[in-house]
Amino acid sequence: MAKSCSAKEMMKKAKEGHYAVGLFNAVTMELAQGIIAAAEETGSPVIFGTAEVLLPYNSLEDLSMILIPMAKRAKVPVVVHLDHGLHKETCLKALKLGFSSIMYDCSTDTYENNCARVKEMADIAHSYGASIEGEIGHIGGAEGATTAEQQADASKFYTTPQEAKDFVERTGVDALAIAVGTAHGAYKLPPKLDFERIKQIANTVSTPLVLHGGSGLTDEDFRKCIEMGISKVNIFTDINIAAVEAALANFTDMGKGIIDLLPSIREAIKLSVKEKMQ
Repeated sequence: MAKSCSAKEMMKKAKEGHYAVGLFNAVTMELAQGIIAAAEETGSPVIFGTAEVLLPYNSLEDLSMILIPMAKRAKVPVVVHLDHGLHKETCLKALKLGFSSIMYDCSTDTYENNCARVKEMADIAHSYGASIEGEIGHIGGAEGATTAEQQADASKFYTTPQEAKDFVERTGVDALAIAVGTAHGAYKLPPKLDFERIKQIANTVSTPLVLHGGSGLTDEDFRKCIEMGISKVNIFTDINIAAVEAALANFTDMGKGIIDLLPSIREAIKLSVKEKMQ
């Protein structure tokens, strides 16, 4: 069993060691099992995630009963994280259930309100011994920059080094998600990453930096982002798709049930996560 590790400690080690820890959304038992298997086989620390938009598929209560015991039994350090908590009540529930890390995403609010709301939640999270992540700038979704024209204008929503410094000082966050050209979901056009911006922000703040929208990036993109200063990468779409492709490939007989497909689904998830970790 691994020694318990906070997200703050995990990302601090990643920043000092010039590597990044992966967050993979574990909203089903099969996803969680595949993620843990990959982490243990590679000897990698890992972060279990879910997000508020994913709660219709599995509640915080149910996930806490699955993920927290799995994290405690794991042979590697595992953090259980609520990603993109959009409401104060959701973040509070996660903390009360024992999640060791939360993200309070107020990035669509005004900058001043973002600072004030995240500062309040940071004080609460720290009272629970948990870590907190904030976000400034706008990280697009699948509905975001989908045309060349939209991508050309996207940089006006990117995080600036000055904002990053001010936000960290005012809120006390343990990790900062920055907008540098990635998007959530599947990309309709290749992402244009601002590597120099990552470097400038990393040189301005000591807080570990987070890259959202990791699915669809090339290995070289990952290496360059980490080289420039990223300490945590969020990935879901790639492993989600790997699970479905495995199910389709192995559903060859109408007499087969879900349990016949589970081994191949778990294996596909494990291999997809391992590929990212390596």
